Amino acid sequence: MTSGPAITFTYCTQCNWMLRTAWMAQELLSTFGQDLGLVTLIPATGGVFRIGIDGKQVWDRKENGGFPDSRILKRLVRDHVWPERDLGHVDGPAGDKPDTPGDAA
Repeated sequence: MTSGPAITFTYCTQCNWMLRTAWMAQELLSTFGQDLGLVTLIPATGGVFRIGIDGKQVWDRKENGGFPDSRILKRLVRDHVWPERDLGHVDGPAGDKPDTPGDAA
């Protein structure tokens, strides 16, 4: 196991969000590869969808107004773990980066 961050996705099985969640996990694994320590999918109920990094919640569907797209998801992880890391085309032109996750909706 590496010493990288532990990413958790808690998702509602009643809402059939497993495929969406698995896709998000795949996006992070494709982008950050072995720099990640763990990527864990946690089934839940009640319309929950949350993303955590090292035990800290960084996204909640109800609080943030939906689901992050892949660009926002990658920025969330980068900003919390490797703020100096360049994400290339994901960062886009200067000024394209939202101040907070909720601003991206």
